[in-house]
Amino acid sequence: MKKVIGIGETILDILFKDNRPMKAVPGGSVFNSIVSLGRMGVAPILVSEVGGDRVGDIVVESLVDSGVDVSCIYRYGDVKSPVSLAFLNENNDAEYLFYKENTATHLDVEFPNIEPDDIVIYGSYFVLNPLLRSKVKAFLEYARERGAILYYDVNFRKNHAAEKLKLSEALIENLEFADIVRGSIDDFKVLYAMDDAAKVYREKVKFYSSNFICTHGGDGVKLFTRDFTADYAVPAVEVVSSVGAGDNFNAGVIYGLLVAGITREELPSLSRDAWETIVKCGLDFSAHACTLMDNYVEKSWAEAYKNRK
Repeated sequence: MKKVIGIGETILDILFKDNRPMKAVPGGSVFNSIVSLGRMGVAPILVSEVGGDRVGDIVVESLVDSGVDVSCIYRYGDVKSPVSLAFLNENNDAEYLFYKENTATHLDVEFPNIEPDDIVIYGSYFVLNPLLRSKVKAFLEYARERGAILYYDVNFRKNHAAEKLKLSEALIENLEFADIVRGSIDDFKVLYAMDDAAKVYREKVKFYSSNFICTHGGDGVKLFTRDFTADYAVPAVEVVSSVGAGDNFNAGVIYGLLVAGITREELPSLSRDAWETIVKCGLDFSAHACTLMDNYVEKSWAEAYKNRK
């Protein structure tokens, strides 16, 4: 099985319900995907940074416990790790407040070795951040040169809406690198004031990447390829927290690509049936994550899913 490498932020999520803290779990968009893939036995690598404090220790320990390679995690000596507060509403969807020290960002690590058809997942503000952009871009260029499949999770939060013009060049570059683009309809409402996935694909994505997945929460998933469009229903579950829903959808899609042995050369011409199997993995992962207060799939669920008929 090919390697999976993620590049993205790490953060400690403190989840609130009715204004009371319920649980604190390490998180981050790509982080959550990578942890779930680690629990699936993929042994992924995370390229990131974390403070040299106790929160940073918790984050790194949780990665190691889930089978993630942490050799590309940069540890600050004197910076506090970022924290987010996630307030769950009556539907258990989250609104966020972020706390992070305003300090220089380094990411002073050696890139992991990448081979053809490895999968690289990147996303959210971390890969747009001007302080990190030169290193992120160099990493993505290296991954592309090495023949990896690049999976871009847009994940653009409304707290960065005022910066979208300044970040537009980096956003377009990220789309250009991507073999698969995944975003929620909320991302595109913030970025483009658009709530029509087909219009987003036609006007904002298709020119750069032919494979586009748009998630609509409980309203389903839309897939766009150069050959066809498909709609998928979301399984009905009792939602405990939606914090990791999109991140685990990404993990499931990547797991589906790995299990099917899809190469970068094959990706542009995947059949409708092949995509349906891959997207179903994403829906399975996401549905399970929504039943938990954690941000990733349970180890026991991962083991059972690997061994299913």
